[in-house]
Amino acid sequence: MSLFNRTKAVEAPVLVAVPMPPVVEAAPPTPPPPVVKKPIKALSSSVRNGKAGSEPPSTFLLIKDKVQQELINDLKQNPSSLDLESGRQIIEPIFGRAVVSAGLVLSRTERQNLYDMIVADILGFGPLQPLLDDESISEIMVNGPYQIYIERGGKLVLSDVKFQDNAHVLRIIERILAPLGRRVDESSPMVDARLPDGSRVNAIIPPLAIDGPGITIRKFSKKPLTIEDLIRFGSFTEEFSKFIEACVISHLNIIVSGGTGSGKTTLLNVLSSFIPDTDRIVTIEDSAELQLRQDHVVRLETRPANIEGKGAIEIRDLVRNSLRMRPDRLVIGECRGGEALDMLQAMNTGHDGSLSTAHSNSPRDTLTRLETMVLMAGMDLPLRAIRQQIAAAIDLIVHVERMRDGSRRVVYCTEVQNMEGETILTQDVFKFEEEGFEKGKIVGKLQPTGIRPKVLEKMKADQVSLPPDLFRRTGAKTR
Repeated sequence: MSLFNRTKAVEAPVLVAVPMPPVVEAAPPTPPPPVVKKPIKALSSSVRNGKAGSEPPSTFLLIKDKVQQELINDLKQNPSSLDLESGRQIIEPIFGRAVVSAGLVLSRTERQNLYDMIVADILGFGPLQPLLDDESISEIMVNGPYQIYIERGGKLVLSDVKFQDNAHVLRIIERILAPLGRRVDESSPMVDARLPDGSRVNAIIPPLAIDGPGITIRKFSKKPLTIEDLIRFGSFTEEFSKFIEACVISHLNIIVSGGTGSGKTTLLNVLSSFIPDTDRIVTIEDSAELQLRQDHVVRLETRPANIEGKGAIEIRDLVRNSLRMRPDRLVIGECRGGEALDMLQAMNTGHDGSLSTAHSNSPRDTLTRLETMVLMAGMDLPLRAIRQQIAAAIDLIVHVERMRDGSRRVVYCTEVQNMEGETILTQDVFKFEEEGFEKGKIVGKLQPTGIRPKVLEKMKADQVSLPPDLFRRTGAKTR
């Protein structure tokens, strides 16, 4: 057998038909969602609503920096040196250009809110400006950059206004102090100042303030309150107003006492309005707050020490100097130290009709406080001599109190009579009587006690008369 015959034949492969899968046409690609351009994406809702947010948006800071830099280039000076009205006119076109260059699309309200915020931050007092412009707010308390409380209607409320950081708060403090020539730094971390409208400002910074710089602003009404306003608010009655007006005209020495925020300065301002225009008035204050409307007024203000710790002028220095200025009336904003001795001596040496305030919890406590303040003068005087000075100098103590419903009322009008042994005798002429509590408000009235005060004899000598039934209690017979 040949080799070819021994080779095994190879069978051909069998082809099997496999069905092909159906052809599916590819779906067209899904187009990306359209990009919606938000009008002011970088601005928070608080900015759109005209409020300051916890973290000011980058767009706000960018526009503010552009406006501020262009102002510096155009004016060649610090923009804060501009007054608010002229500054707004200069900033408006610059602000418009900055908004256009930033590519923002703003509604009229959003544009106005952003513009007001930038103007306030450059020319005003930053985030505090809307609070200062709100007449319903009586006090502003800044506890660091992110916590600002306000007092409205006698109640404390946490506001939604915030600063950027601690440096932002410090810039506002410096802006407040700059026109007054005062300073605050690590060597002098506390300062008292006032705003252009007379509002009182206290600022304290680190390291004393642990959680950041603190600012406390006691606002005063742009229009001084009158006796009619306080009667309408329920602070006292028309009968009391007639009596206290007669006391001021008759040159009685009056101390207004009360706790912090009770309305002592407001009442002192109202009492000062009764002083006749013919009298020469000298006012002495730590920071000028009184708003006297008489023509012949000399206003004196204390001065802190300079950077070397020298040159401080205290209230006591001003009281002693004022006695050489031929005053008919002395009005001392507040006695809190040794100046009480000088004030009592002035009242006892021909300067009748003087007015002042003191912190205390009651009329009797006011007398004790005066004793303590006289001892702070450094004079080693016996208590009996101090009490004799107080009894001879002070005629009336008007005590005011901030009630638990937030209202401020006169609760006592007490006459200081004379000494009996080692004790100063006093007698309440008017006293607040609480009748109840309705709808969140205290119901009550400042009632006469029914006792005719001895100061009526002095009023009679000054030809000042009062109605005979003024001191009659409701439903009681005249004594």
